[in-house]
Amino acid sequence: SQGTRCRQLAEYVIFESPMNMLCDSPSNYEANQPCTDFIAGVPVVWDETRVLDAKIGEYIIEARRKGNVWYVGGLTDWTARDVTIDLGFTGGSSVVLYADGVNADRNAEDYKVATRQLTGGKLTVHLAPGGGFAGIVK
Repeated sequence: SQGTRCRQLAEYVIFESPMNMLCDSPSNYEANQPCTDFIAGVPVVWDETRVLDAKIGEYIIEARRKGNVWYVGGLTDWTARDVTIDLGFTGGSSVVLYADGVNADRNAEDYKVATRQLTGGKLTVHLAPGGGFAGIVK
């Protein structure tokens, strides 16, 4: 696949699809249980969608709500970038973030999962070339 592991996760948030599916050996998903758990929890129908920032052909950052839960995702082209997102509108104080790891520019499978506090409702994330991030606001 093209891009990083977290880019692939972000696509479940960014692209609307009422019938998501996985196409690989089940053992590959079992070996990456945190990613599999994220994918399994992403709704396929949304109550609200907000594009938070975007530039055609370069990057997009989007938030989607189902019930009281907000999901956020971002994709970039082949340019690494740091983005700061205002998530104050969600009412959340933290986000479970799936982000490109420090070596994601050389190993697309490198990622990290962490709970990050929203400082003033804002979140800063680094996207590797061809990278992305996905998160659940709490």
